[in-house]
Amino acid sequence: MRGKLLRPFRYPARRLAFLAGGVPAVLVFPGPSLWYLAWFALVPAMALFTGAGTTREAIARGWWFGAGYLIAILQWMTPEIGPGVVLIGGIFGCMYSPFAVAVSRLLRPAVTLPRLLAALAVVPATWLIPEWIRSYQGLGGPWGLYGASQWQHPAVLALAGVGGVWLVSVALLLANTGLTLILGAFRPDLLAPGAGTAARAPAGRRVALAAAGAATFAAAAISGPLAFALTPPFPAVRQVSVALVQPGIVHDPARRVDASETLTRQFTAGKALAKDHPGLIVWGESSVAYDLAVSPGLLAGIENLSRQAGAEILTSQDSTLPGPDGGQEKVAVLVSPSGIQGRYVKTRLVPFGEYIPFRQQLGWLTRVSKAASSNMIPGSGARMLTVTGQAVGAPLEVGVLICFESAFPDMSRVETAQGAQLIVYQSSTSTFQGTWGPDQHASLAAIRAAETGRPVVQAALTGDSAAFDARGRLLSWLGQDSRGVVTVTLALPAASARTFYDQAGDYVMWSGVATTAFAALVMLLRRRYFPVNSTGAPGGRTAEYEANTGDRRASASARRANRA
Repeated sequence: MRGKLLRPFRYPARRLAFLAGGVPAVLVFPGPSLWYLAWFALVPAMALFTGAGTTREAIARGWWFGAGYLIAILQWMTPEIGPGVVLIGGIFGCMYSPFAVAVSRLLRPAVTLPRLLAALAVVPATWLIPEWIRSYQGLGGPWGLYGASQWQHPAVLALAGVGGVWLVSVALLLANTGLTLILGAFRPDLLAPGAGTAARAPAGRRVALAAAGAATFAAAAISGPLAFALTPPFPAVRQVSVALVQPGIVHDPARRVDASETLTRQFTAGKALAKDHPGLIVWGESSVAYDLAVSPGLLAGIENLSRQAGAEILTSQDSTLPGPDGGQEKVAVLVSPSGIQGRYVKTRLVPFGEYIPFRQQLGWLTRVSKAASSNMIPGSGARMLTVTGQAVGAPLEVGVLICFESAFPDMSRVETAQGAQLIVYQSSTSTFQGTWGPDQHASLAAIRAAETGRPVVQAALTGDSAAFDARGRLLSWLGQDSRGVVTVTLALPAASARTFYDQAGDYVMWSGVATTAFAALVMLLRRRYFPVNSTGAPGGRTAEYEANTGDRRASASARRANRA
């Protein structure tokens, strides 16, 4: 039994696939944020996939790659769920196997014209499959989508306004595919080791293949700037100033609300207010430790503070539901001088952090990590909050979401459809203070801004608080080591303005799903009704490969010679 469990760890190519998934994920997302690597960081993994001699081995290498990728992008969650990170990577890494099989089948030298054309459609499509599956909240949500690595570059993010973050991922995958084609044209031995002359195409075809690869890379690279040039921003119909309050690390719940109040009061009394009067002041998630509906003294204090500031205050509380069963909700509460003006209950909860999926089976994680001791109660969906007051002029419809919900493109799209001119996130990531988690989280606001054509702000208790304009350009960033109040002036589009992505929805993702399903059907039919010989077997003979490693098996004559 022990030998069977350890057998997969003996093959160097699979361990390399694990590294080929983990290393790019670590480097391209914040904190390192080496965004430019995303344009070619998948080429080593793709070379490992083309080197898999069998479909079974390609599946195995894709699984190892996926495990490395998921563990790397979720490594900052280790303080919260401990060994659950490895468990998630080990189980769900298999989602990347279709991508590995597509690369192995379509990009292994020598690539023909039909395989080239199929690769340009199928390889990016199969990459979208794990991104689509992970978009389900119970599986962790769409965290670490490859396209999100480009959050610093509005010219690339313009693609998100056309097809969401999914289209940015497609552009990056096409760029990596183009480079793999070039590599296969000039160094086929790197992509198909042991295949010999069967992998080397005639010189003319190799030049054509390299040219096609270069054209693919160039088209992917210019697609973002082209979209940026052809989709000008919506005209601004008004401006509003928003203040983001970040009190820093405060462990005591009672002092936490005091810290937000104190910073707001200092800001109100200082020159900053007179210089750039905000119409809305935003506090972080869980900035109020008690339910304002049953804490009249606390509510009265915030009402008075709102009156002094001349602006409504968006707070956040953890509410305990009435009744014998109890339960808690995460609630955003808009407070004006005259009381509570609106509430939004967090709809999508953090797996393991705010509830444990399949608690009956996975409840043991609470004994070895900080996973949620009880499940919180989700809300019923997006809801607009209306900000009024002299500082904002006409009533302002604000789409409010809480923390983890910034990862979901559909939630901000729903709020845009409901008429939001501004999207606000409240966040609390103190559990992950000092990791790359808060940086990755705040960067998602840039993606949501580019997708919806709306400015997006995020206020966090301990960092990072950030603001982006309607094209995803960074306006302000308050990091994990900072505390204070930052004010930004935002140009707002008309409530009726819609990006193409707002109108068309997730057509890129669903096209990828349909393309992958069609490719799988074609592969199944070819295997069942049109069997073909494996690549690299001369004379019409079928090439033989080791079942586990995928390496080419020595011929019978070579084996006899070795025995002699």
